[in-house]
Amino acid sequence: MLKQQGYEVIGVTMAIWDGQYKSTGKHACYGSDEEEEIRDAREVAKKLDIPYHVFNCSAEYKQAVLDYFKSEYLAGRTPNPCIQCNQLIKFGMLPMMAKKAGIAFDYFATGHYARVEFSDKYQRFVLKKAADLKKDQTYFIHRLSQEQLKQVMLPIGGFNKPEIKELARKVGITIEDIEESQDFYSGDYKDLLEVDDNPGNIVNSQGKILGQHKGIWNYTIGQRKGLGIAYAEPLYVISLDKEANTVVVGVRDETYNSTFIVTDLNWVAIPQLENPMDCTAKIRSAQKEREARIEPLANGDVKVTFFHPNDAITPGQSAVFYEEDIVLGGGIIQGLANQIQNIS
Repeated sequence: MLKQQGYEVIGVTMAIWDGQYKSTGKHACYGSDEEEEIRDAREVAKKLDIPYHVFNCSAEYKQAVLDYFKSEYLAGRTPNPCIQCNQLIKFGMLPMMAKKAGIAFDYFATGHYARVEFSDKYQRFVLKKAADLKKDQTYFIHRLSQEQLKQVMLPIGGFNKPEIKELARKVGITIEDIEESQDFYSGDYKDLLEVDDNPGNIVNSQGKILGQHKGIWNYTIGQRKGLGIAYAEPLYVISLDKEANTVVVGVRDETYNSTFIVTDLNWVAIPQLENPMDCTAKIRSAQKEREARIEPLANGDVKVTFFHPNDAITPGQSAVFYEEDIVLGGGIIQGLANQIQNIS
């Protein structure tokens, strides 16, 4: 598409797999099938008659993504490594390496389903949802800075997946057999944690011991399966206590909450949040955003209140705020407001 628009196009791929961990072979961003994918990408570049380069980002990926993933899980939080990777590696280290290698370019184009525009209203570059809302990836790239957005092009953001497949077929690229990545790692997450079992208690919200666990990192907020507890009604993980080494479970109603705190904010459409604002918020990539009010706190954090209670508000995951199809910004969920001291 960019070639047809008259751009000079150069292909680049980041290599991140170093073979340190076991890989099941399932399709993922980080896995042993990377060599095969690079080979496929090289063939596509050859068909398009564009130069192609591969840059080894494995050391940077380990530090920025894998070490982050490990530290967050061991702290009792549930991280989103794909968001970290997009901000620091894919849109950060990769174009930087290309520049250092002497590749001159004006724009950095990716295949994300999202759109970037300069907004007259905000007088800033804004990130907008894709035309194909089922494929929208703004949640994963909401941490891009103004400097990054200024040079980013997202050519397929205005199309749906069938249209892109048809465009590819017209230029001789068949993509039906290419499986989409559904995860960031093709092996068992426990391999990345590299820790021994650390047994503790599974308790209910009143502190009654219901069972045992082998490590809090084996659980995520909202999890129902695999608890190994016989109970009169289904139980869900409602919190993880690293200090007490306990997994707290409860019935369905106990998973719902309304107010939580978000830290480490990255604002996109606005420089910062100065006054309370009604918007929609998404706390998981696969979830539709819900109506909420966001309020600035003195320390720079944000208090978020859903108009209707939401389930599985998970520390470590990202909350992204929208005004219709524009990303206002987002940050990391610190925890429920009633569990965090000194918020104002």
